[in-house]
Amino acid sequence: MKKQTIRCPYCGSPAILKDASYIYGHHSSGGRVYVCSRFPACDSYVGVHQGTSLPKGSLANRTLRKKRIQAHQIFDQLWRKGIFSREEAYRWIGDKFCLQTRQAHIGNFSDYMCDQLIQEASKVLQNNLIPLGMAG
Repeated sequence: MKKQTIRCPYCGSPAILKDASYIYGHHSSGGRVYVCSRFPACDSYVGVHQGTSLPKGSLANRTLRKKRIQAHQIFDQLWRKGIFSREEAYRWIGDKFCLQTRQAHIGNFSDYMCDQLIQEASKVLQNNLIPLGMAG
């Protein structure tokens, strides 16, 4: 099977697999990232699952990375506060947004989908009388 090239969704350039220190410098905790070959002019990258070359999602610019972090902070409370198990919480994403399990990952979400998840997860937290906080 031919290796698929990962392309930047912003500029179309190929992504390059690099050591995470390329992005994070001495703050890196190891690992690797796919980085747009036009970095830093194009500020698009994504982390890689440890011990593999599989991306954790799609390449994202600073704005989308921040939005995905925010979505995770709200969403993770659904299972951390015991409303759902972790598995049930991801199944809930799939059911709520008509996604297959493999599609129900915040690392692949667009800005719009992150906003939708934040809104819907916030409703579940409020319905369970859990104050909205950004920390898990």
